[in-house]
Amino acid sequence: MDPERRSDPAQDDARLLALTRPNRNLFWLYALTSLVGLCLAPIVFVPLYFKYHTLRYRLDEEGISASWGILFRREVHLTYKRIQDIHVTRNLLERWLGIATVQVQTASGSSSAELALEGMAEYESVRDFLYRRMRGHEFARTGVPSAARAEPSPVAGDAKVVELLEAVRGELEAARRALEARGG
Repeated sequence: MDPERRSDPAQDDARLLALTRPNRNLFWLYALTSLVGLCLAPIVFVPLYFKYHTLRYRLDEEGISASWGILFRREVHLTYKRIQDIHVTRNLLERWLGIATVQVQTASGSSSAELALEGMAEYESVRDFLYRRMRGHEFARTGVPSAARAEPSPVAGDAKVVELLEAVRGELEAARRALEARGG
């Protein structure tokens, strides 16, 4: 992403939480893809046309959802905690149209992505948003990462812990000296 296009993560999060539809260039990607096999174009294009018109995304506080289909309706909901990795893929046509597919993977045991967000014009922002959420950052509410907001927890018996660690260190030093004395 260009440095001049970067904005505040809280503003990005608010904009991405309102995202519900793919970019309209996804329709043209489907049309161009179906034209590759000219004689099969109508057979390939019709399902892609209905997928485009029924494809819906939803990013909320809990996770990410996608749904599509008319005859065979499919809905996928992933919580941010389940996300393991995020990939952005762009083939030649997607680059030309300025869109990408954001693939979200979980630890489900499958080698393929659990969810693919096709037709994303703001793919870098979506990827960064998902990475922040899967790592537990909550920019949207406070503007400050959750790790920075965490308050140190008091540890009961700090003196005992220090004393125990010093004893362990003393034992390790004694063991090292004994090994050195043996010539090892």
